[in-house]
Amino acid sequence: MVSRQFDLVILGWGAAAFSAAIKASELTSGGATIAMIGKGPIGGTCVNVGCVPSKYLLEASHLAFNPRHPRMPGVGAVGPKVDFGKVMDGLRAYVDHARSAKYEEVIRNYPNVTLIEGLGSFLDERTVKVEGPSGGEVSGSQVIIATGSAPTVPKIDGLKEAGYLTSDTLWNLNELPHRVAIIGGGAIGLEMGQALLHFGAEVTVVEALDSLLPQGEPEIGEALKKRLEGEGMRIHLRARVSSAGKSRDGKYVEVITHAGRHRFTVDEIIVSTGRRPNTGTLNLEVAHVKTDERGLIITDRAMRTSSPGIYAAGDCVSKTLFLETLAAREGVVAVSNMFGQEAEIDHGSATWAVFTYPQVAGVGLTEKEFSRKNGSCSFRTLSLANLTKASLMGETDGLVKITVDPKDNKIVGMHIFSPSATDIIIEGAYAVRHGYTVEDIIATSHVFPSLSEGVKLAAQSFIRDVSKMSCCVE
Repeated sequence: MVSRQFDLVILGWGAAAFSAAIKASELTSGGATIAMIGKGPIGGTCVNVGCVPSKYLLEASHLAFNPRHPRMPGVGAVGPKVDFGKVMDGLRAYVDHARSAKYEEVIRNYPNVTLIEGLGSFLDERTVKVEGPSGGEVSGSQVIIATGSAPTVPKIDGLKEAGYLTSDTLWNLNELPHRVAIIGGGAIGLEMGQALLHFGAEVTVVEALDSLLPQGEPEIGEALKKRLEGEGMRIHLRARVSSAGKSRDGKYVEVITHAGRHRFTVDEIIVSTGRRPNTGTLNLEVAHVKTDERGLIITDRAMRTSSPGIYAAGDCVSKTLFLETLAAREGVVAVSNMFGQEAEIDHGSATWAVFTYPQVAGVGLTEKEFSRKNGSCSFRTLSLANLTKASLMGETDGLVKITVDPKDNKIVGMHIFSPSATDIIIEGAYAVRHGYTVEDIIATSHVFPSLSEGVKLAAQSFIRDVSKMSCCVE
């Protein structure tokens, strides 16, 4: 069989793949011939079953919940009419629009890029066999693996028979399940849990670890837990689901906690226990591409794999954070090195976020992580009760925590629990990436009153007691 020849072969057509294809086209002024091999809806996880539908559902749920729970004196509660089925229709329509506008229409602007539908696997270091509608063999001078990931499902007795949803299939719902069990208390589980809770469902989260969001600061995990429980969510930490099944009233899950076994009936079970890389069918051994024990591809900071000429990017890569923006950056770094422009990925200043309300966002090292590496650290935690804007909004549950290197006062980590935390955290990203000190933050004008001013107050708390400080003190 004759292989079709390309300058660059990309396995996958999600965020990392698109970023790589567009950057390669720009660097070569459209001269590079590029093949993108993919299966399923174009655009990958983020636009189809990840960031886009989840944030749509969250925004809709907040519009349903907040009018019923006003936080300002003198503002009465009102109950907006909610048609969950129409919400889901709107969600799916928006996903279709986003996929068309940001992926299908975009790639038409690059005639040098050929889309090949099917499942690819290596025959050797430069040749890929494609099984699918566009089957055949494809060869490339360079190769990028950007096949993404898929939800993991734990082995729980009776779970398959009971039936369950994941973050890939939740979007097919047309009716609101009134009682929901969510297995896993990570970002996806908490986001979907709060969205369904805000629409009126009874939500129970079962998490095996002893805290929520262990990648962040424990104070934030505890504050978020308190907020969600205050809204009515039931959260079981240090717990596991031992079995599941069908019951006369719907489905059931049996949970083991330190207090014993609990069995409760639900209408739907959502599994949110992490994701696994889509690398198992790639035949990586013949391409001499090494993976870690989880099946994630090992790369250096230039996104090179163990096999010369083969790069990897996105959620199939061995790392700590799995983010759409990070995947896109990795695709750019891989192609930049491929075409002679030296570049390295900077995972240390990558921001992460959880889109609950209030939001959680972080960048850099936590207090515990820095202390483990360096023996000591300095940190301050600011309660939003000290922030005028938060008090005006009735949103004083949150906090801002800054960690610095005591040797030079440079900021090494920032973590925020606040409305708009996902927008505010960029200040922390600049600080961590460029080595800013708390003095640099203090010397920078911040709008008053604003939520972003919380970063400045947290920096000022290194030099004074902000509870005894007027609004205008620098």
